[in-house]
Amino acid sequence: METPHTMIHSMTGYAAASRDLGSAVMNLEIKSVNSRYLDISFRLSEDLRFLEMPLREKITGRVGRGKIECRGYLQAQPAQGTAARQRIPDPALLAELGKLDAAVRSSLPQAAPLSVAEVLRWPGVLSDDSLTAEQLQTAAQELFATLLDEFVASRAREGAKLADVLKDRAARMREQVGIAEPLLPAALAAYRERLSTKLREAVANLDEERIRQEVGVFAAKIDVAEEIARLITHMDELERVLRKGGAVGKRLDFLMQELNREANTLSSKSVSGQVTAIALELKLLIEQAREQVQNLE
Repeated sequence: METPHTMIHSMTGYAAASRDLGSAVMNLEIKSVNSRYLDISFRLSEDLRFLEMPLREKITGRVGRGKIECRGYLQAQPAQGTAARQRIPDPALLAELGKLDAAVRSSLPQAAPLSVAEVLRWPGVLSDDSLTAEQLQTAAQELFATLLDEFVASRAREGAKLADVLKDRAARMREQVGIAEPLLPAALAAYRERLSTKLREAVANLDEERIRQEVGVFAAKIDVAEEIARLITHMDELERVLRKGGAVGKRLDFLMQELNREANTLSSKSVSGQVTAIALELKLLIEQAREQVQNLE
């Protein structure tokens, strides 16, 4: 019994999200391209470096394969509106700084007094709207959860498109094999007759039974019934894997190699121009399918 259908995912995906945190806007972005394995890299601004490990764990839990890059940075923004323009320094802290300034210069007369800019930058003098690591962690985890959902969904949407292309190519391959099958007996019989005629002309005195034996041996050699049967088996498996879904990329890549091998043999053993043309069309369809398979997780 087959397992329930699951989505097929492309290894190509992209998502971006941002959140206004007041003093800054947090921007996160994730994108991926093809890779044989799961390869995750981060480009995080210094104030978000601590997010790398938790985000890596979340990605690993949702994604199986692909070269993934995750970017994140804080974009500082000035306080907006009337309240920002009317911010008033904390009087108690100003008084405390004044005392400290006087005490220091009393002991060290050469020390320069505190400038207005230095006082205003002093923590707590103006309302402190800076973000703590805990606030950043919480905001980033929430934002990334949404971002990762959209990223996985984008890979699923792309995967569904690729799966449709593969189903179309599989149907067209099956169509070509269906055309080839009834042609084979007649093509083989015509080839056998041509070979018999050539043998009779070349060796007029050769025993007829020996001719039939030689023709039979060669006919067995060029009979492509096994290749046709294997092509059908591989196409059945291709369609089954597409229905099952999940992480199918490596399995489908192997099937493309097997299909191509049988199509090559069909072409090399062909005794009919029609069958040769069908074999070449099969190889083209298989190559088109293989290109799409390279994008699947």
